[in-house]
Amino acid sequence: MMPQSLVILDRDGVINHDSDNYIKSVDEWIPIPNSIDAIARLSQAGFTVVVVTNQSGLARGFFDEITLANIHSYMCSLVEDCGGKIEAIFYCPHAPNDGCSCRKPLPGMLNQIEEEFNLSVQNAYFVGDTEKDIDVALTKSCQPILVRTGKGAVVEKQLSPEKKERVVIVDNLNFAVDFILE
Repeated sequence: MMPQSLVILDRDGVINHDSDNYIKSVDEWIPIPNSIDAIARLSQAGFTVVVVTNQSGLARGFFDEITLANIHSYMCSLVEDCGGKIEAIFYCPHAPNDGCSCRKPLPGMLNQIEEEFNLSVQNAYFVGDTEKDIDVALTKSCQPILVRTGKGAVVEKQLSPEKKERVVIVDNLNFAVDFILE
């Protein structure tokens, strides 16, 4: 599989509405309009879609692994109902100060993708809403796409001109998919 057929998506703020209080249940996981259809369009076009997400709420005790699995199962079932598929979900369960290698902007989850799928993530699209997403994408030579949903609109205003030149900026995941499929 060619790396450019891989699309990496952040979860909170990209696929679903984010919350400063964490997404702690299936009921709190609310998709951003058109995001589920956008993922299905990627799948139908032959892209491998994976999700990478920092989930420090686990380390903080706000929810457990079973709740997270239920949230991810719900997300995947919505995508499947639209004719698409999320191939894998990688998450960092650690708190910011735990010293792990998987918490974005560190590349641990992207390394896991490379191992699991036996490919390089270089040139893959990475859609996120934070500077951590952009940084990890650039670290691994992915093409970062910043969406203005979630924290993206604020992040856009704070980006250095040098970083902004290296990032595609769009309103939401649906427009990111339009860009990828062009």
